[in-house]
Amino acid sequence: MQENRPLSGLRVLDVGTRISAPFCAGLLGELGAEVIKVEAPEGDKARGNGPFVEGRSTYFASLNRGKKSVCLDLKTD
Repeated sequence: MQENRPLSGLRVLDVGTRISAPFCAGLLGELGAEVIKVEAPEGDKARGNGPFVEGRSTYFASLNRGKKSVCLDLKTD
C-alpha cells in the first residue's frame, strides 16, 4: 500500500522555538513536506529542556524528528 504524502515537494522553513512552530512544522513533515529547522548559533532554547538521554534533550529531538537543520546567524554580516 502506498503512503499518502499530500505535501510531497513542498519545502518548509521552521524558524520557531519551543513548542507551537516546531510541532506544526513536524506535522507538515509527516505529511510529506521537506522541513528545514533554522537555528541561531546558540541553538534553540528547547535543547535545554529535559528529559535528557546521553546529554541530549529528548524533548527537542521529538519535536524536530525528521527535519534537516541549518545554523544561521542573522546578527552579523
